[in-house]
Amino acid sequence: MSQVDIGQIKKIDTVDLAIKYLFAQIPPSQALQKALDYSTLAHVNQFRKSGEPYIIHPILVASIVSSITNDESMAIAALLHDVVEDTEVDIEEIKDVFGADVAHLVEGLTKIDSIRDTELVSSNSNEKLVVSALSFRKMLLASIKDVRVLVVKLCDRLHNMLTLESLSAQKQQRIAEETLVVYAPIAHRLGISFLKNLLEDLSFSTLFKEEKEQIDSYLEVHYHAIEMKLIEFKEAIEKVLVQNGFCEDDFEILSRVKHKYSIYLKMQRKGVGIEEILDLLALRILTKDPVKCYSILGLIHLHFQPLSSRFKDYIAVPKDNGYRTIHTTVFYKTAIFEVQIRTYEMHETAELGVAAHWKYKSGGNDAIKLDWLHNLGYQNESIEEFYDLIKNDLYSEDISVFSPKGEVFTLPRGAVVLDFAYAIHTHVGNHAKSALVNKAKTSLINELHNGDIVKIDVDENIITRCSWLDAVKTSKAKTNMRYNCNARVRDVDSKSSINIVATAMNLNSSVIEAWFEKNSCDKRATIATDIEHLRDVVQRYIAEIEKNSRIKGFLSRRRFKLKPYSFRGLEIYSTSNINDVVFDYCCHPKNGDEIMAFLEKNKAHVHHKMCSSATKKLDEKEAMVFVRWEKLNIYNYNMIVSLHSGVGTLAEFLNFLAKLKIDINQIELGKNKSESTRYCEIGFESKEADINALRAKIEQKIKVIHFIRTDDAYR
Repeated sequence: MSQVDIGQIKKIDTVDLAIKYLFAQIPPSQALQKALDYSTLAHVNQFRKSGEPYIIHPILVASIVSSITNDESMAIAALLHDVVEDTEVDIEEIKDVFGADVAHLVEGLTKIDSIRDTELVSSNSNEKLVVSALSFRKMLLASIKDVRVLVVKLCDRLHNMLTLESLSAQKQQRIAEETLVVYAPIAHRLGISFLKNLLEDLSFSTLFKEEKEQIDSYLEVHYHAIEMKLIEFKEAIEKVLVQNGFCEDDFEILSRVKHKYSIYLKMQRKGVGIEEILDLLALRILTKDPVKCYSILGLIHLHFQPLSSRFKDYIAVPKDNGYRTIHTTVFYKTAIFEVQIRTYEMHETAELGVAAHWKYKSGGNDAIKLDWLHNLGYQNESIEEFYDLIKNDLYSEDISVFSPKGEVFTLPRGAVVLDFAYAIHTHVGNHAKSALVNKAKTSLINELHNGDIVKIDVDENIITRCSWLDAVKTSKAKTNMRYNCNARVRDVDSKSSINIVATAMNLNSSVIEAWFEKNSCDKRATIATDIEHLRDVVQRYIAEIEKNSRIKGFLSRRRFKLKPYSFRGLEIYSTSNINDVVFDYCCHPKNGDEIMAFLEKNKAHVHHKMCSSATKKLDEKEAMVFVRWEKLNIYNYNMIVSLHSGVGTLAEFLNFLAKLKIDINQIELGKNKSESTRYCEIGFESKEADINALRAKIEQKIKVIHFIRTDDAYR
């Protein structure tokens, strides 16, 4: 797979260098040379803001396209993508000169720019672009019939992001925001992860300069330590694989630090600093076939302690965009690593998405077929071995650890320094800031071993570490850390409640805060999470004002009625009209996360409660509305089905269940296995309440032996 050389592209500032780079990516041809000459003539005497000849831009866009795919029509369309919009040439002339397929692509690219001009807020406006950008993204995905058009447009946007410096600061900000909320998510939808990551990181550099510098500074300071950890873990895995029958050419291990925008999002969602991000380091293991993926997984889990809650198998049930990889997270010495396991073919799909799989029909506009789910290999033994592995109790042994004074503490195997701190005393655990193990400074999530001597240094303030709950092993540590996190959420809810009531009553928050203090408002924090409590508080306030007012009934209860609104799985309650919900790009809360919402121009802007941007808004008393996730009825089922023996049978069935929106939480395989069939028992959750309707859907695919609702005593 060819890689886009960002550093080299940024250095190219002459037409000759650009052409040389283009033909290093794709073999020269008569058609390409014709398009290059045509575009050069069309853009003659046109220059970019930087002063460079304009033609450099389409040549480099064509180069980026060619590094992804060898489709000549796409490279030619990239060379011509601005001709119709910026010159006198029309689409009919493009069709006459270059044929219908190229004209179809150029027309699609021109259409995107016309939609952009009509749908997006002007770059000179102060209005938040994120609102209009979201609708633009929907229109874009709905209106483009040929995926190749979007791929060329993404490459065009990547080159624009690489050459932002020559534009004004406001224009840079606008383009970066548009890239983050429109183009990066489209790259994600198409499965082109390397483009998504580049677009996100380039936008992040412009939109969050201070935060980006903090992450850069941390990574620079810790560069050698990070490199050493990655190299050491990589060598440890190589040793395990070779000792267990793998040849060196059976696999390849790639190491990396997660890309910067994803680090930043984790910091925002969890309300932590970069030093608290657990799986900052990642290894990717590539191998030749899916069966080897599961063999490698088994060996890694047997030799390195896994966090089973962080395991995801996208080989058995791929993502909608075709992504197939096993994700697991393991402890190794003083660090936690994410490990991804995939085949070389899966790697192509993960990096290039649609571009790794399309096939062309001759001359047709619907040029691309996507074949995401082929070659799924899933051997019987591998599945059973894996589930047995996950069920194993990895922490059955105890270790003895000592304080500097010689006091002995018994901890479970796998316990970390923070577990020891809580074992000493709750206060020590809550205030622990650093530690010495055997007189050497070490991380608080460093794994302890038999006979270690541990000294804990404490801070005067409680340190909340919500993202470390998976790292600690003891119930005392988990319980106290969860309590501190909940206390932090309650504090946010308490402040939110004041802002929500003040917004509902159209009053200054200081007035409401004073009223709360005067009336000793019970359970203030629950106002932000309990709609009935919020309604009760609003009515009590109205009643008290009316009681003390000389003009009876001057406040209309109807005027302050909290009206419900529903948008994309969220419920909003507000006394003013709400016409949309926006998930701001600073934290992107996921379904089920703790959330709050700020009111801006009749739109509810939803943030994670741990988001630092939201905390600033909260402290600045910005207008807020009540928000919560819609409650969905979930029903629990258990079934036994008869599976035909054969490679890929289970994977195909699990994929079918995923399409029915069935969430599997337990599976047992291989019972009463015969030569042709075997039984599979599955426990799962579904939103479908009708057991007979659900069974009928499943029986369209497979023979059902047993089917019950486990949450219904009468069934």
